[in-house]
Amino acid sequence: MPLNRRTFLGTSAAAGAGVAMVGAGAVPAEAQGHGSGHGHGRPPKRYSFTVMGTTDLHGNAFNWDYFTDKEFDDKDHNDVGLAKISTLVDQVRREKGRHNTLMIDAGDTIQGTQLSYYYAKIDPITAKHGPVHPMAQAMNAIGYDAAALGNHEFNYGIPVLRKFEEQCDFPLLGANALDAKTLRPAFAPYVIKKLRTPHGRDVKVAILGLTNPGIAIWDKANVGGKMVFPGLEEQAAKYVPRLRSMGADVVIVSAHSGSSGTSSYGDQIPYVENAAGLVAEQVPGIDAILVGHAHLEIPEYFVENKETGKKVVLSEPLKWGQRLTLFDFDLVWEKGRWVVEKAGSQVLNSNTVAEDPKITRMLADEHKKVVAYVNQVIGTSTAAMTTAEAAWKDEPIIDLINVVQAETVKAALAGGEYAALPVLSQASCFSRTAQIPAGNVTIKDAAGLYPFENTLEARLVTGAQIRDYLEFSARYYVQTAAGVPVDTAKLTNAGNTPDYNYDAVSGLTYEIDIAKPNGSRIVNLSFEGKAIDPAAQFVLAVNNYRASGGGNFPHVPAAKQLWANSEEIRNTIISWVQAKGSVDGAEFASVDWRLTRDGSPVF
Repeated sequence: MPLNRRTFLGTSAAAGAGVAMVGAGAVPAEAQGHGSGHGHGRPPKRYSFTVMGTTDLHGNAFNWDYFTDKEFDDKDHNDVGLAKISTLVDQVRREKGRHNTLMIDAGDTIQGTQLSYYYAKIDPITAKHGPVHPMAQAMNAIGYDAAALGNHEFNYGIPVLRKFEEQCDFPLLGANALDAKTLRPAFAPYVIKKLRTPHGRDVKVAILGLTNPGIAIWDKANVGGKMVFPGLEEQAAKYVPRLRSMGADVVIVSAHSGSSGTSSYGDQIPYVENAAGLVAEQVPGIDAILVGHAHLEIPEYFVENKETGKKVVLSEPLKWGQRLTLFDFDLVWEKGRWVVEKAGSQVLNSNTVAEDPKITRMLADEHKKVVAYVNQVIGTSTAAMTTAEAAWKDEPIIDLINVVQAETVKAALAGGEYAALPVLSQASCFSRTAQIPAGNVTIKDAAGLYPFENTLEARLVTGAQIRDYLEFSARYYVQTAAGVPVDTAKLTNAGNTPDYNYDAVSGLTYEIDIAKPNGSRIVNLSFEGKAIDPAAQFVLAVNNYRASGGGNFPHVPAAKQLWANSEEIRNTIISWVQAKGSVDGAEFASVDWRLTRDGSPVF
C-alpha cells in the first residue's frame, strides 16, 4: 500500500521543521550554580523547566488488566495507565508552572492490550466515520507535545498508524523512519518548542524522535518495500547539528531504543537495537535522552560524550505508565544565549496517585465496550490450566498453544509438497498469570495466553537445526549443579533472557540438563521414540517475531518459508476454541520435555 504522504507533508512544516510557542510570562525556578560574563554586578539571568516523559504505554489507558478483567496489580503493586499519568502530570504542572513544562513519549503506544486490539481490529479507527483511538484521546487531553514512534506502532499496518497519527494533536516523530523509495523522512523527524521566560529571551527546545531499526525485520510484512530504518546514531549525527544551527538551546532525544548497546537480532541488520547510550556517547550536542523499548526503570543515568566530555542524562520510566520521568533543566544566559548549567532526572511512581477522573470519564464508554468484548464466552474447558509453573515445566496450557499452531500449519500445508513432513511447534510462557478456567472460557482467557500480536509461519528445518535451536533456548536456565537445592525464583531468566525468549518445542521429546554448561544441555532428543536424525526434515510452526530474528535464535530466520498468514495467533486460538466448543487437556497434553540433572528429573 502506498504511504500516506499527505499526513507527513502536513506535519513536517509545522512539526518537523516548525516552532511552537508554549505559554507566556513563565515564572523562573531557582537554579543552582553561577553564571559568568554578566558584568556590572548584575545577577545572571536564569530559567528552569521540566520535561516529563512516558514510554511503552502499550495501550494502557486505565489501571486495568483486560486479560484478567480486573484492576491491574503485580508483585510490586505497580499501577498502569494514562489516567494515573495524567494525575502526576497535573501535579508537576501545578508545582512547576504549566508554561515551564513539556510532555513527551518514547513510543509503543497502540499495541499491547485488548483495548488497543479492539480499536485496531474490532471497531477499527480506520473505518469510515470510525472512532478516535482511546490512546489519542487520552494523550491529547493530557497535552503531549511529541511522541517517538515505537516498533509496535507498525504491528497493525501503516494505515492504522497513519490514522492514529492523524488523530493526535502532537507529532509522531521518527527521524530514522524513511520512505523506502525516496529515503526522505516518512514522519516528522523533530519538533522545536519555544518556552517563554520572564527575561524576554525564549528558550528553544528541540525534540528529536528516533525509532527502532528492528522494525525492518519484526514487521517486515507491513513495512517491506515501503519504509527503511537506518541506525539511531547515524540519524542523530545528521539532525543534532542541524537543530543546533537552527538555534536550539536544548536538544532532547526521545528514542525507542534501550541503553545497553545490545541487539536481539544478532547481525541480521547492521544497526544496533538498544542504541540510546551509543547516541549519547557518539553524538555531541545532546542534553538528555528519554529511553524506551527495554521495559526497564532507569531514574537517572549519565553517559559521557566521547568528543566533548559532556555528561548526557538518560532516563527510562518503566512500561505501561508505571512511571513518569522528570528531566529538570537549569539554564543560565551567557554570551547572548541560553546554556544548560545543570540537567538531572528522576521518576515518579504512578501507584502514588489516583486515576484522573477527566480521563476515566472521557473513555468510560470505550472501556465498557472492551470489557464486554473480552467477556464473551467462546467455549468450555474440562479442567483448569495455568502458566504459573510453565517457565520450568511442560504444562498443558502451553501444549494448547502448540496444538493450535501445529493443526493450523498442517491444514495449511495439506495436499502440498510438504504435507507429509512432521510438524513441530514453538511457544513461550508469555505471561506467568495466564489461565484457562474449568467451565466457561472467554475471549480474555484465550487471548491472555498470547498477549502479543504475533502471526504464524511455517519454516523448513532439519533435526540438527532443531537441536541447535533448543540448545540456544536452554540458555534461559541458570546452571545448577546436581544436589544443589533448586529455587524456581532464581532458576530462570539467565543472562536477563525474558520469558518470551525461552521456547518449548512440541512434536518431539527431550531433556534439558541444567547442571551442564550452555551448548550441551539438550539430552535424549527423540522423534517418535528414536534419536532424532540430524538430516531429517521437519516443519516448524513458529511466530513471526522468532521467524524474523527476534531473540536471535539460530537457523529459523534463514530457513525456507513454507507458509505464513496475517491472522494473529491469539485469534487463531480463539477461533479454535470456538470451533471445538470444549477444551479437553487430556486430548493434547503430554510431557514432551523436562529439566534434569545428571539424568534425574528436577521436578
